[in-house]
Amino acid sequence: MTLKDTLMNDLKESMKNKDQVRKSVVTLVRSAIKQKEVDERVELSDDDILDVISKQLKQRKDALEEFKKLQRDDLVDETEKEISILMGYLPEQLTDEELHAIVSETINQVGATTMKDMGKIMGVVMPKVKGKADGKRINEIAKQILN
Repeated sequence: MTLKDTLMNDLKESMKNKDQVRKSVVTLVRSAIKQKEVDERVELSDDDILDVISKQLKQRKDALEEFKKLQRDDLVDETEKEISILMGYLPEQLTDEELHAIVSETINQVGATTMKDMGKIMGVVMPKVKGKADGKRINEIAKQILN
Protein backbone atom coordinates (compact mmCIF):
# COMPACT_ATOMS: atom_id res chain seq x y z
CA MET A 1 0.00 0.00 0.00
CA THR A 2 1.36 3.42 -0.96
CA LEU A 3 1.67 6.31 1.43
CA LYS A 4 -1.16 8.05 -0.41
CA ASP A 5 -3.44 5.06 0.24
CA THR A 6 -2.42 5.03 3.90
CA LEU A 7 -3.27 8.73 4.22
CA MET A 8 -6.66 8.16 2.59
CA ASN A 9 -7.44 5.24 4.91
CA ASP A 10 -6.36 7.28 7.93
CA LEU A 11 -8.60 10.12 6.81
CA LYS A 12 -11.57 7.76 6.61
CA GLU A 13 -10.76 6.27 10.02
CA SER A 14 -10.40 9.68 11.64
CA MET A 15 -13.77 10.72 10.23
CA LYS A 16 -15.41 7.55 11.56
CA ASN A 17 -13.80 8.02 14.98
CA LYS A 18 -14.49 11.77 15.02
CA ASP A 19 -10.80 12.47 15.61
CA GLN A 20 -10.69 16.11 14.53
CA VAL A 21 -6.96 16.66 15.05
CA ARG A 22 -5.92 13.64 12.95
CA LYS A 23 -8.51 14.52 10.33
CA SER A 24 -7.22 18.07 9.96
CA VAL A 25 -3.56 16.97 9.84
CA VAL A 26 -4.20 14.29 7.22
CA THR A 27 -6.36 16.67 5.20
CA LEU A 28 -3.64 19.32 5.20
CA VAL A 29 -0.99 16.79 4.16
CA ARG A 30 -3.17 15.44 1.36
CA SER A 31 -3.87 19.01 0.25
CA ALA A 32 -0.14 19.82 0.16
CA ILE A 33 0.50 16.64 -1.85
CA LYS A 34 -2.25 17.50 -4.32
CA GLN A 35 -0.96 21.07 -4.65
CA LYS A 36 2.56 19.86 -5.43
CA GLU A 37 1.22 17.35 -7.97
CA VAL A 38 -0.79 20.05 -9.71
CA ASP A 39 2.07 22.55 -9.67
CA GLU A 40 4.63 20.09 -11.02
CA ARG A 41 2.18 18.06 -13.14
CA VAL A 42 3.51 14.76 -11.85
CA GLU A 43 2.33 11.90 -9.68
CA LEU A 44 4.33 12.01 -6.44
CA SER A 45 6.20 8.90 -5.32
CA ASP A 46 6.37 7.83 -1.68
CA ASP A 47 9.77 9.55 -1.37
CA ASP A 48 8.29 12.80 -2.65
CA ILE A 49 5.37 12.43 -0.24
CA LEU A 50 7.87 11.95 2.61
CA ASP A 51 9.40 15.29 1.60
CA VAL A 52 5.99 16.93 1.83
CA ILE A 53 5.34 15.38 5.24
CA SER A 54 8.80 16.43 6.44
CA LYS A 55 8.09 19.99 5.34
CA GLN A 56 4.77 19.96 7.20
CA LEU A 57 6.56 18.61 10.28
CA LYS A 58 9.19 21.34 10.12
CA GLN A 59 6.46 23.99 9.92
CA ARG A 60 4.77 22.54 13.02
CA LYS A 61 8.05 22.42 14.95
CA ASP A 62 8.81 26.05 14.07
CA ALA A 63 5.30 27.06 15.12
CA LEU A 64 5.67 25.07 18.36
CA GLU A 65 8.72 27.13 19.34
CA GLU A 66 6.81 30.34 18.72
CA PHE A 67 3.79 29.15 20.70
CA LYS A 68 6.04 28.26 23.62
CA LYS A 69 7.62 31.73 23.54
CA LEU A 70 4.16 33.29 23.61
CA GLN A 71 3.06 30.91 26.39
CA ARG A 72 0.08 29.66 24.38
CA ASP A 73 -0.38 26.31 26.09
CA ASP A 74 -3.55 25.52 24.15
CA LEU A 75 -1.73 25.85 20.83
CA VAL A 76 1.34 24.04 22.18
CA ASP A 77 -0.77 20.99 23.09
CA GLU A 78 -2.52 20.90 19.73
CA THR A 79 0.71 21.36 17.79
CA GLU A 80 2.43 18.59 19.76
CA LYS A 81 -0.44 16.25 18.85
CA GLU A 82 -0.07 17.23 15.18
CA ILE A 83 3.67 16.60 15.32
CA SER A 84 3.16 13.12 16.78
CA ILE A 85 0.64 12.31 14.04
CA LEU A 86 3.04 13.45 11.31
CA MET A 87 5.92 11.50 12.87
CA GLY A 88 3.82 8.36 12.45
CA TYR A 89 4.12 8.64 8.67
CA LEU A 90 7.89 9.07 8.61
CA PRO A 91 10.39 6.22 8.90
CA GLU A 92 11.93 5.67 12.33
CA GLN A 93 14.16 8.63 13.16
CA LEU A 94 17.90 8.12 13.53
CA THR A 95 19.45 8.55 16.96
CA ASP A 96 22.04 11.24 17.62
CA GLU A 97 24.76 8.56 17.76
CA GLU A 98 23.79 7.19 14.35
CA LEU A 99 23.67 10.69 12.89
CA HIS A 100 27.02 11.53 14.47
CA ALA A 101 28.56 8.48 12.76
CA ILE A 102 27.04 9.34 9.37
CA VAL A 103 28.09 13.00 9.58
CA SER A 104 31.63 12.11 10.74
CA GLU A 105 32.01 9.65 7.88
CA THR A 106 30.76 12.25 5.40
CA ILE A 107 33.10 14.95 6.74
CA ASN A 108 36.06 12.58 6.22
CA GLN A 109 34.73 11.58 2.80
CA VAL A 110 34.42 15.15 1.46
CA GLY A 111 37.49 16.39 3.30
CA ALA A 112 35.62 19.14 5.13
CA THR A 113 37.63 21.18 7.62
CA THR A 114 35.77 24.47 8.14
CA MET A 115 32.24 25.81 8.37
CA LYS A 116 32.58 26.90 4.74
CA ASP A 117 32.30 23.22 3.79
CA MET A 118 28.85 22.89 5.42
CA GLY A 119 27.10 22.93 2.03
CA LYS A 120 29.16 19.96 0.81
CA ILE A 121 28.45 18.05 4.00
CA MET A 122 24.71 18.72 3.93
CA GLY A 123 24.52 17.88 0.23
CA VAL A 124 25.94 14.41 0.84
CA VAL A 125 24.25 13.63 4.17
CA MET A 126 20.67 14.70 3.39
CA PRO A 127 20.01 12.09 0.66
CA LYS A 128 21.37 9.37 2.98
CA VAL A 129 19.00 10.24 5.82
CA LYS A 130 15.97 11.34 3.81
CA GLY A 131 12.93 11.37 6.10
CA LYS A 132 14.92 9.84 8.96
CA ALA A 133 16.45 13.03 10.36
CA ASP A 134 15.84 16.75 10.46
CA GLY A 135 18.29 18.99 8.62
CA LYS A 136 18.58 21.18 11.68
CA ARG A 137 19.85 18.25 13.77
CA ILE A 138 22.35 17.30 11.09
CA ASN A 139 23.57 20.88 10.88
CA GLU A 140 24.07 21.06 14.66
CA ILE A 141 25.99 17.77 14.72
CA ALA A 142 28.19 18.86 11.81
CA LYS A 143 28.97 22.14 13.62
CA GLN A 144 29.93 20.21 16.76
CA ILE A 145 32.27 17.96 14.84
CA LEU A 146 33.88 20.79 12.86
CA ASN A 147 34.48 22.84 15.98
